[in-house]
Amino acid sequence: MKSETPSSRTGIIRDYDTKSPGVRFGLVFVYLACLLIVLISLFPIFWVIMAGFKDIREYMSSNSILPMSLDFATYTRTWSQLGIMRNYLNSMYAILGSVFCALVFNGLLAYGLAILKPRGYKLVSNLVMLSLLIPATISIVPLFMNITHLNLGGFFTPLWLAAGANAVYVVLFRQFFEHIPPSLIEAGRIDGCTQIQIFTKVVLPLSKPICMVVAIFTINGAWSDFLLPYLVLGQGKWQTVMFRLFMFNTQQTVNYDDLMRAVVFSMIPPILLFFIFQKQLTENIVTTGIKG
Repeated sequence: MKSETPSSRTGIIRDYDTKSPGVRFGLVFVYLACLLIVLISLFPIFWVIMAGFKDIREYMSSNSILPMSLDFATYTRTWSQLGIMRNYLNSMYAILGSVFCALVFNGLLAYGLAILKPRGYKLVSNLVMLSLLIPATISIVPLFMNITHLNLGGFFTPLWLAAGANAVYVVLFRQFFEHIPPSLIEAGRIDGCTQIQIFTKVVLPLSKPICMVVAIFTINGAWSDFLLPYLVLGQGKWQTVMFRLFMFNTQQTVNYDDLMRAVVFSMIPPILLFFIFQKQLTENIVTTGIKG
């Protein structure tokens, strides 16, 4: 039997199919369409970065996308003048607590629904699924009222707890936990592990793919969240980057060119997160969706 060469295509379109003029034309069309989508998606980022190199006079008068000079001193000056480093640290505090709560609290609930299955677990599972149908904007008012009544405002605690009560993460964890071999859970019980020990020493180490997915989603959500930090943190010293961007926009002392540079500073962490973990993210999402 003739073995298939490593360079042969195994997807929808095979090497043999590319010999057809119609298939080649279709591939060229698809490649050009993808290239166009990429250019349209990257253009706003490119425009903001280039606008950050302009001073206020050039920004208000020039119609060109490209600046007259690429002076990185403008970015360093804006960084020092606006004091964004403090907001970076605040956002990191919010992210670290949110990731911890998202993994532990959502994972524990999914562990109970998928493995322990106590009495009434189906009702709880149905309530979790029902909460997915409720828009997040509807729950923001009762959530803020509860935060106020419990005197939790002024710090990151409500942000952390909100990340630990995410129905989407519970569903993802539960689907993954349901396919863990029961023999591994039973082996932990035979060794005398408690339920918490089984969760921390058996289930979580086997759930690194879904933990990575939830962590990346939580980091991105905690970094880009504006409304809840705006309602909870107030005007104190714990303002996150997105909160601070809004304050810059309302302050007349901040010019538009400085605001553009601040926007660039806010885009750097998500872009780095994507480039560092894009392979793990796509692989883990595919793996999570495969049953059996």
